[in-house]
Amino acid sequence: MPLALTRWLSLLATSCLCSALWVTPASAEPVRQGRLVNVDWLKENLAEVVLLDASVTPQHLAGHIPGAVSADLYRYGVDQPSLAAMEQRIQSWGVSPGRRIVVYDQGGDMMATRLFFDLYYHGVPAGDVYVLDGGLAKWRAEGGAVVKEPTPAPAPGSYRIAAVREEARVRLPEFLVASGDRSRHALVEALEPSYHYGQQKFFDRAGHVPNALLMPSADFYNADKTFKSPDEIRRLVRYLGIRPEQVVHSHCGGGVAASVPWFALQFMVDHPQVKLYLESQREWLRDDRQLPYWTYSAPQLQREGAWVDGWNAPMLRAFGAAQLNIVDVRAADKYALGHLPFALSVPADNFRSHLAQPDKLAALLGPAGVNPAHEVVLQADGGLTPDAALAFLAFEQLGQKKVSVLMDSVDEWGLRGFELTKEPTLVGPRKTPKDIAVPAASYTAQPRRSVLVTDPQATRGEYPKVYVSSGQAAARRTPAGQVVQLPNTTLLTAQRTPKPAPELWKLISQAGVPRHAEVILFADDPAEAAVNYYLFRLMGWPDVKVWAN
Repeated sequence: MPLALTRWLSLLATSCLCSALWVTPASAEPVRQGRLVNVDWLKENLAEVVLLDASVTPQHLAGHIPGAVSADLYRYGVDQPSLAAMEQRIQSWGVSPGRRIVVYDQGGDMMATRLFFDLYYHGVPAGDVYVLDGGLAKWRAEGGAVVKEPTPAPAPGSYRIAAVREEARVRLPEFLVASGDRSRHALVEALEPSYHYGQQKFFDRAGHVPNALLMPSADFYNADKTFKSPDEIRRLVRYLGIRPEQVVHSHCGGGVAASVPWFALQFMVDHPQVKLYLESQREWLRDDRQLPYWTYSAPQLQREGAWVDGWNAPMLRAFGAAQLNIVDVRAADKYALGHLPFALSVPADNFRSHLAQPDKLAALLGPAGVNPAHEVVLQADGGLTPDAALAFLAFEQLGQKKVSVLMDSVDEWGLRGFELTKEPTLVGPRKTPKDIAVPAASYTAQPRRSVLVTDPQATRGEYPKVYVSSGQAAARRTPAGQVVQLPNTTLLTAQRTPKPAPELWKLISQAGVPRHAEVILFADDPAEAAVNYYLFRLMGWPDVKVWAN
């Protein structure tokens, strides 16, 4: 190929690349990732873009980038306007087809991403809209001019809404289904932990939508208010267990903070499908059906007497509808004095002696009548005793489908008027359809290797290790690394039941356990560490293990 032609093709490729990035070769890189632009690029292109300040009006009047048009969402109201009204609003900002738009807020906020969503939802091409990374804070930090004089109203634009992107939005019926289908959906909540756990509330009830994953909008920003890197956001997604095949539904109290996870997952890490629930909790809580609202992340780990009595009814047992195994972990002599109907006696010593031998434990449980496909409800001396917690840990390690703890003692069960029996539960084949013997089961262990560890230095979590000393006394053996003292008794009531979720969150956070960590619990007695394991699972910590030292 002639040298002149080679040079011409090289110049053509460079020209096309620069055109695609909308910069001259001397300009700074305009897009760091996805739909973000940096301060240097905006300085060079300020006169060529429609610049929209999404900050609330008082903030805009206190200082804004020269030429920025105020586009305060709250000035118009968060309820969705008619398409005609929205079209007029967009035109009033000077938006025309093909014109580049840069939106910003104070930095590390949620207003710019929500305005981005409004434009995107109403059909503005994503390739025409950018977010200023770091917002006004970054602009100021890098010497950008700030003015207080109002920007003259721009000439009306000519943008017309041809269609909305309904696929970017989730409505209540779909969101309700998604809440109960964790295999195919992930409900991301963009509010702070104090709201998630019920310490604060926006509406009539405190807490969160069932199965919501805590992903506050603040988690997406660096200290300088710029977005975290795509790799860091992907790490957060993996940590929470969100998989590519799941549809992500981002929500919050009123649909504004939720725009931050929506923007980051959709345009920074290219998650296949992300939707924004604009109405969010304010619609969920207003629903006439009184939809459930949780404070614990996994309240089903606790069972009350009335629930167990209802599902343990002889009729349900006879027709195979119970799908329930009550496992009494008390000593055999206590079991003989009285126990719940159909309870299976598996004393805690069995779990302790086989904790590191899941296959041997499984071989014991199957003939005892424990079905791995059913929910196991653990019965101890009342509340979350070390024996109940150790059995819970062992079942988790085995891969049991569902495990919970009955908070009532046997005495409390009887005082509530529920039936007790001294007859041992029969385990064996049913002789007639109405026979209510508990059948023996084939129990194959499917161990979760991340539950119990013998060498914590060999494990690799998404975030740094934090060791939590969980016994009432300091452990004889202390690991190397960050150690937090959190005796399990401080997290339980006098009746050994878990303290309310807001109080648990406060105690755990004040102790110094971060939300993003590989939490490794330890104590001289693994049962003491198992108590905290249960409580951390109740609170939804994604990565928690017990060190069997």
